[in-house]
Amino acid sequence: MKYYDFGLAPNPRRVNVFINEKGLKIETAEINLRNGEQFSAEFLKVNPLATVPCLELDDGSVLSETMAICRYLEALHPTPCLFGATPLEVARVEQWSRRAEMEGFLPAADALRNGEPRFANRAVPGPRDYAQIAELAERGKARCLAFFEVLDKQLAGREFIATEAFSAADITAYITVEFAARVGVKPTATMGNLLRWYKAVGERPSVRALPAPP
Repeated sequence: MKYYDFGLAPNPRRVNVFINEKGLKIETAEINLRNGEQFSAEFLKVNPLATVPCLELDDGSVLSETMAICRYLEALHPTPCLFGATPLEVARVEQWSRRAEMEGFLPAADALRNGEPRFANRAVPGPRDYAQIAELAERGKARCLAFFEVLDKQLAGREFIATEAFSAADITAYITVEFAARVGVKPTATMGNLLRWYKAVGERPSVRALPAPP
């Protein structure tokens, strides 16, 4: 296998925490998004979507979606379990992973890509150009803050978001909070549960191994 990464970007960071939790060593190629390496002819042969992360398998096929990569690695290396150990846990991890992605992570991406001048005409990742929409940036920030309120309530009396164990849901939610800070959205001082959880997750070796966020 060969893993294509950019350690400063949020989606690769999600997979990197997952890989670190599993204790895996995978051949890695760094694709510098800031230098436009995702658009090189060589990389486009690997992933025509021009995005990272992606995982090239030994048969030459490629997984190019964050959670698909994590699901594949979980199937190969089921311990520690990061997607739930029982049918109900699997459902709860899926539920909170989806909520973190749809209600927090993607709005943060909207806020960044529609608000930062360096993403002018690049409001959507991939090979096609899309114009920025300023209203989406503001809506993305508001949605992130609303999701933080949801997370704070969910974490009342809980160590982790979905089950009694650290899971993929915690990974996506943690990177979401980290990502949202790049557009100036952070948990408020009143969100004690969320702040406690975020600090604890940040102290995990799998997270501390990441490069410092931009």
